[in-house]
Amino acid sequence: MSSDPVPDVPLLAGMGGVNSTESHSVHFGRKAIIISRDKNTHEFSSLAQTMGIEVVDVVVQKGKPNSKTYLGTGKLQQISEELRMAGQGHHWQNVDLLLIHSNLKSSQLVNINDLTSVESWDRVRLLLELFTIHASSVEAKIQVRIARLLADRSILRELINREHTGERLGFGAGGQTGWSNVMTAVSHEIAKLRRKLKKLDSSLSERRRQRAKSGALTVGLAGYTNVGKSSLFSSLSGKPVLIKNQLFSTLETTVGRMANQPRILMVDTIGFIDNVPAELLDSFSATLQESLSCDMLLLLVDASDEPEEIRRKLATSRRELFGRLDDGNSNNTLVVLTKIDLCTDEQLREAKEIVHFYSSFESSLVSSVTGQGIDELRASVMTMLHGPPIKINIYAPKDDGDMGLVELVSRVYRETLVIGVEENSNQTKISGWMDKANIARLMKDHPNQIQISI
Repeated sequence: MSSDPVPDVPLLAGMGGVNSTESHSVHFGRKAIIISRDKNTHEFSSLAQTMGIEVVDVVVQKGKPNSKTYLGTGKLQQISEELRMAGQGHHWQNVDLLLIHSNLKSSQLVNINDLTSVESWDRVRLLLELFTIHASSVEAKIQVRIARLLADRSILRELINREHTGERLGFGAGGQTGWSNVMTAVSHEIAKLRRKLKKLDSSLSERRRQRAKSGALTVGLAGYTNVGKSSLFSSLSGKPVLIKNQLFSTLETTVGRMANQPRILMVDTIGFIDNVPAELLDSFSATLQESLSCDMLLLLVDASDEPEEIRRKLATSRRELFGRLDDGNSNNTLVVLTKIDLCTDEQLREAKEIVHFYSSFESSLVSSVTGQGIDELRASVMTMLHGPPIKINIYAPKDDGDMGLVELVSRVYRETLVIGVEENSNQTKISGWMDKANIARLMKDHPNQIQISI
């Protein structure tokens, strides 16, 4: 029996969480073939390309997926033989990865590996590899590690089951005992990481509580991955964040204050993607909770997508967001159609019609590139949080103890999102939004110098 408790299984998909000396850790420059039952593999291919993987071909076999191997065994054997014979000039030359365009069972992944002897990832495994690359915060790294180990454990269970039935006895030189040792180690690691994540969750909850106690309001940005959340976050807050034309470039929560409005916080979170198993999204529950616990949600939709894509992505975002809310709905939600600089007038009209048909929420049009619609969106956010803008009449001092006009105007400016100003020697009129707590303090401190109306 090997002294190493971790059997060498470099070709098995989903084993990235278990250390292996031969497993890949960097995938840039690898070549892959996509295997699918569906011709529409654009998004799946984009996920791979985000990681620097070159998709050289797509093999499509129509019909119902095989319960044991997804594709038929004959087709998989044909793929395996062609890969072995792919010599100089063949477009499959140097392909070392099969990407299966589906969420497979562990038994299917193991069977595909047995038939092809080529490293194989299903959709979940591809996402896990992508998440691992982009995770940067401690929280995101722990969440990704847990998700990877859960996927590993499902593969291990399948291998152990096969050894019990005699199908694969002694595989990896470790035998049944070796696999059981790995399973125990993985389970212990998952439990340890979950304890760490629980402590981080408590810390995040305390920060949210402190923000609420301070009177700050929060606006969450949510939507399908690569919809432009980070770009819009930067436009609204003035805070630079990672902005890439890649899927899942943001995995952790980023919080910043809305420009010119210090008491409103913007929260940028992970993007959604269709057909992801619940156990994978559950690993990011703390990140999603940041959006769900906000006072207001901006649900972003890419207006430049094809109509069918808009419908699909909007449905996915709504399902993942509001399916996690206790009441199944959110009244303080605004749909934001992004990337309008890439759209024709006809595309914008159709995108708005789709949003209004599938959603009861108001919509707003913006471009983070040109700035079009940003001021209007900021005004909509303020109106939803604070109601219609107010008019603040500020009068010059009349009695001893009154504040100087310039000083009082400066205070109002600091506490208001200003949209209009009128000035004369004895009075200044400011139009804009101010939260109720600030209005109450202002009226209490300067009852003779402040008059507020709608």
